[in-house]
Amino acid sequence: MSKRNLIASAVVGACALGSSTVVSADPLNDLHKEEAIIHVAAAKSQEKINKLYEQSQELFVEYRGVVDETETLKVYNDYVATLVADQQRGIDSLQRQIDGIDGVKRGVVPLMFRMIDSLEQFIDLDVPINLEERKDRVERLRDVMGNSNVTTSEQFRQVIEAYQVENQYGRAIRAYQGTLDYQGKEVTVDFFNLGRTALLALSLDQKNAWVWDNKTRTWETLGAEYLSSVVTAVKMANKLTPPDLLKLPITAAE
Repeated sequence: MSKRNLIASAVVGACALGSSTVVSADPLNDLHKEEAIIHVAAAKSQEKINKLYEQSQELFVEYRGVVDETETLKVYNDYVATLVADQQRGIDSLQRQIDGIDGVKRGVVPLMFRMIDSLEQFIDLDVPINLEERKDRVERLRDVMGNSNVTTSEQFRQVIEAYQVENQYGRAIRAYQGTLDYQGKEVTVDFFNLGRTALLALSLDQKNAWVWDNKTRTWETLGAEYLSSVVTAVKMANKLTPPDLLKLPITAAE
């Protein structure tokens, strides 16, 4: 072979060898690149997984909180439902009472009139303690019963109050001024009553005393032996002297 052909063959051989090296190196580089890409993708995927896990934990905690709150609200709602049911029963009861008010009025109003009549009869038969005041109270009750501006409940309250006042007369020890009719003459006196047990009268000059006889419905003159006791009794009732034992004319119980 000529030198030119030898040189050409050498150059071709060298190019073939170099080309073979380049070709064999490219897949390795590509493999390294792919591995790098895979590592980057894996890292990103792991980061996403970590974020998703954190989010899932937050959602789980939130879910547990919602569940706990739901349970709490359920218990509270059951409690409120119980209260509402109880209130409804109360409302139903009040409604039934309201519906029955007219019937109650029809029964109470005649009862109050009978009570007033009975009270008036009792005062007429009773010991005449504060007689005019008690009769005036009965007349006021009759006026109240005829007043359309006064409610039935207020009318009933005043009737009951009048009975309570009458009850107090049986327990009170009182002295007050007034007039009595003795043998056709009106005499100004100091009255003294020991409950309903005794009703006495003392003239203002403290020289005469009387006792009420409820059987005969008249005043009877007391003897001189009772005069000082009646004077002391009036002073005791007016809190001018301390309480003490007294000798008073008392009608024995039968």
